[in-house]
Amino acid sequence: MVREILVYPDKRLKTISEEVTSFDEELHTLLDDMYDTTKAQIGLGLAAIQIGVPKRVFILTIPEGDSEEMVSREETLEIINPVFTLLEGKVKKQEGCLSVPGYYEDIERYSHAIVEYQDRHGEKHTIDNDEFLAIALQHENDHLDGKIFVEKLSILKRKKFEKKWKKKFK
Repeated sequence: MVREILVYPDKRLKTISEEVTSFDEELHTLLDDMYDTTKAQIGLGLAAIQIGVPKRVFILTIPEGDSEEMVSREETLEIINPVFTLLEGKVKKQEGCLSVPGYYEDIERYSHAIVEYQDRHGEKHTIDNDEFLAIALQHENDHLDGKIFVEKLSILKRKKFEKKWKKKFK
């Protein structure tokens, strides 16, 4: 089921998400709905809080290589209760967000990330990546901590963004 995505500055996006303790049918339905919502919006990732569910869950639908096609439900990374064990290096890449539609900006992130997480069945996994995936993991994890990528902008860029954004929704 496609769910409504919260749009900045919706205050619910500031909520710090809670750890998942039950890997049950309710969680599986949430993950399936997140996939359907991401596919409908042609997005690369979605955190549960972006659809109003304050759980430490996000998905990533990043295609392999140069493919433009969205990955299948089975190939989707379902990240539950992520914990970063290493963040190092620096890189600046353009980011966008389904909760800030139509806005893109260069954001500085760590270039290398190692994250431990659980899947929909509670099984533990580790990702060690120094490519686009490392950046996407950090972006989505920020949502779980109540942060949005525009908060990483310089003061000047942030003021410019806020001014444009307010005009867009008047």
